[in-house]
Amino acid sequence: MAGTLYLVATPIGNLEDLTYRAVRILGEVDFVAAEDTRVSGKLLHYLEISKPLVSYHEHNKKQRGPELVARILAGETCALVTDAGMPAISDPGEDLANLCHEAGISVIPVPGACAAVSALAQSGLPSGKWCFEGFLPTNSKQRKERLAVLKQETRTCIVYEAPHRLRATMQELAQQLGDRRVSISRELTKLHEECLRMTLPEAAAYYQETEPRGEFVLVIEGASDHPEQRAADQMEQAIALTEELTAAGLTLRDAVKQAAKQTGARKNQLYQTMLARQGE
Repeated sequence: MAGTLYLVATPIGNLEDLTYRAVRILGEVDFVAAEDTRVSGKLLHYLEISKPLVSYHEHNKKQRGPELVARILAGETCALVTDAGMPAISDPGEDLANLCHEAGISVIPVPGACAAVSALAQSGLPSGKWCFEGFLPTNSKQRKERLAVLKQETRTCIVYEAPHRLRATMQELAQQLGDRRVSISRELTKLHEECLRMTLPEAAAYYQETEPRGEFVLVIEGASDHPEQRAADQMEQAIALTEELTAAGLTLRDAVKQAAKQTGARKNQLYQTMLARQGE
């Protein structure tokens, strides 16, 4: 009788991200297929679990995938893990899951931490409809093509980025997508976790002055189906927030700055609007 492939989510930063069920499954399976056996070996050692580890990653998946399927068909159970988060999401695990389905093997997810969903929840941006872009292509032509698609995307979009590419990516996003809001989640569930909310142009300027460190998840506001209405709604929200902040004791300039940052409204336009209202 064929065994089972378990897709086991691992911590994205804090070891407490791991679920009780994940610990149980890791202790029960016959072997663990890991993106990096050294990383997963440390996790298993911490959990005091001793299991055979087999490497499975982008560079050996074509050879190793059929080998793993053969072992599972022979009756063994396998836990597939990635270095952090849910395997098979923007990850070669999707190929192994597909091979197992084609072979009639049960594929069972063991849910847990996921950087994309965590950042979306943290962002405060619309989460009813969203799309996951993962890492943008490094090839210049393909990258431009993807950015052109994102320019028309009305859903909230999630993008992963590494620190050494963040500055260039922010510049390109600001140029192509304009004055949209973005939530930037850095080092999720780790010691130096941080979440910043601003517009794309503000983010591009910020990271020209600030050295990017850690892994980033960018949650980007979608394009509006009605740009004029969106701008009007943002301004209305910004005006209300500015009035609340000035009533709380902030100067008009500071209140406008904070309200514009939180709502995505244009700061200069908001400031002029508030000055006009005060003159009425």
